[in-house]
Amino acid sequence: MSKGINYSKWDHIEVSDDEDDTHPNIDTPSLFRWRHEARVKRMEELAKEKSDFEAEWKQVTSQIDEAQRQADAGDSAAASRLAQLKDRLSKLEAHRQELAKKEKSQPLNIDTICKEGKTRTIINKAAAQPPKPRTDEETWKNLEEFKQKYDKEIKKFGMFSKFDDAQQFLEEHPHLVCEAACDRLVLWCVDLAVEEKASLLEYVTKQCICLQFLLKLGAELGTDPRNCLRQFYARLRDPQPEYMRAFEEELAAFRQRVQDRAKARLEDAMREYEEEQRQARLGPGGLDPVEVFDSLPDSLKACFESKDIALLQKTLAEMPIDEARYHMKRCVDSGMWVPDASSKKLLEGDEAGAEAAAEAEEEAEGEAASEGRDKSEGDYADPTA
Repeated sequence: MSKGINYSKWDHIEVSDDEDDTHPNIDTPSLFRWRHEARVKRMEELAKEKSDFEAEWKQVTSQIDEAQRQADAGDSAAASRLAQLKDRLSKLEAHRQELAKKEKSQPLNIDTICKEGKTRTIINKAAAQPPKPRTDEETWKNLEEFKQKYDKEIKKFGMFSKFDDAQQFLEEHPHLVCEAACDRLVLWCVDLAVEEKASLLEYVTKQCICLQFLLKLGAELGTDPRNCLRQFYARLRDPQPEYMRAFEEELAAFRQRVQDRAKARLEDAMREYEEEQRQARLGPGGLDPVEVFDSLPDSLKACFESKDIALLQKTLAEMPIDEARYHMKRCVDSGMWVPDASSKKLLEGDEAGAEAAAEAEEEAEGEAASEGRDKSEGDYADPTA
């Protein structure tokens, strides 16, 4: 019969220091601390005794080897010393057996009840750093580079009307299955909406949404979207009602967003054009003649529309001097009026001088009229020019 396993060592186990129940009158923490210190001290003493024994054993065996070499060389004193060393070694051997019995008799505790069989160290790889978000300038630069390189292929893909043709084209040009191609299609859709090319816009918006759904499918499956081409177009050719409804709703919403963006772009362009026209119209004082003309009283508007200097002078004379000065200054700053002598006096606040200058100017105009010369046209500027 095979020899059975000896389980006797498990009969004598020194349990944890804090697992025993103690008498209420005993200071439990102090007792546990004393037990722990006593156990640690016993283990240290046994370890020191073993260490001293190993050092002595090593010393004696080395001396025996040395004495044996000397005895073999014919040294009689070495032979006598060798016999003493061997006797000492036999006593150490008996001591070794006593230490083994003493160590075996020690109760097992938390430090000696088991030992390490094998170890393995696993160092995790550093987690991949997420890509840094790109700035708007970097995104636009990459999009421009992609456009210059693949613009013809992108536009050709956008004009397909059948799913089979689009799938075959993407299989032949897999580099188009990316965000950059999708962004380029979006911009092209807005351009087509601005140009009012409705028929072509219908095809391009559909292909743009297809590409967006393909990229989304790849993200959901955690794989490269180029691996999902067959699966995606098979789903479009034989769609589930809910999937097709979601596709059509997203397509309609995208087309509405494109129209809204095109409208906003046209409004921005119109505002820029109007601002350029306004800047071109500004007079020497930085005022817009159209805005100044619209702000004039009806009586002054009539003067400028008829280009009648006499009527203008009469109208200004009938107005309060501060109001007349305010409107004439704005007319001069906008370039609607080239100031003459009376206008300069009026703008400088010399009311009497302005009246005298106006009378002198009337006399001069009368003389010019008698000679067949008309100077009235030179003082006005067309506010709408």
